[in-house]
Amino acid sequence: MTTETPQAATGAGRDAVVRELHRRMLRIRLFEEAAGRLFEANRIPGFIHLYVGQEAVAAGVCVALRDDDQISSTHRGHGHLVAKGGDLGRMMAELMGKATGYCKGRGGSMHISNLDVGMLGANGIVGAGSPIAVGAAFANKYRGDENVAMPFFGDGATNIGAFHEAANMAAALHLPVVFVCENNEYGEFTPRDQTMAITDIVDRAAGYGMPGVIVDGMDVVAVHEAAVEAVERARSGGGPSLIEAKTYRFYNHHGVQNLGLKYRSDDEVERWRRRDPITTFEATMIGAGLADEAAFEAVWAEVRDEIAAAIEFAESSPLPEPDQLLVDVYTEVAP
Repeated sequence: MTTETPQAATGAGRDAVVRELHRRMLRIRLFEEAAGRLFEANRIPGFIHLYVGQEAVAAGVCVALRDDDQISSTHRGHGHLVAKGGDLGRMMAELMGKATGYCKGRGGSMHISNLDVGMLGANGIVGAGSPIAVGAAFANKYRGDENVAMPFFGDGATNIGAFHEAANMAAALHLPVVFVCENNEYGEFTPRDQTMAITDIVDRAAGYGMPGVIVDGMDVVAVHEAAVEAVERARSGGGPSLIEAKTYRFYNHHGVQNLGLKYRSDDEVERWRRRDPITTFEATMIGAGLADEAAFEAVWAEVRDEIAAAIEFAESSPLPEPDQLLVDVYTEVAP
């Protein structure tokens, strides 16, 4: 597919959308690359699952959302929070387990969240974000606030019961939900075709009476335009739908190195890297006269400065005090 500029907006509005799509992808890419380097240098504890390669999905979808719309995420969730407007400093602090992080250092990479921007949380349990988003959508419909909830999940999550229960409930109750499957063709180290008999995840939408669409997940405009249509449908009372974005993660399941496990060919990875969603979109923007190399250099420099400031903030932040160990862990119930 050849990327074209968005058709949902025109003139200055269209140009602003294009620039925002590019900046959000860039913020995700540079945040994740930095996090990967810090992880490899043992400056981030635990494991991190990088979103590099899939930036067009989070950016394209989240630019179509309002600030008060909600998303739920996966174990590969940093990109979703960045795309939804998360503060990079507080995000980096959370990855480092610092008290200034979004979850005060208790959530880390796989449970990072920020309710203020509608990010209901990353999730270490495969498929568990869909029921959370459906619950939010039920509340949205009950309150009549016209907000839309959008769960992100991988192809492997569509084999999990929680996804099917959530899809059935959303359809039966006609809830304002847009299910977004990031099909990167692998569940951890296992190819998709070894775990399901179908090729396209979108085929499962029909079983719940909801529309579905396949988009090129390396094309931020294609993702954005599909998201705009699905979000408008949900917001106007049209019920749930499913977007399947065909995409690819450039790095290993977690971290950067393969840890001695070879499960993808070099040719396969290189073939997808040639379709890098950022570089191809930049070429499109230049061709459309929306930017030039100097403009891109300026944006890259601005975002790199943001990342450097985020790292400095995180590394200078304190660790949680020992007496805070159980704070926010348990909920007190009034007698």
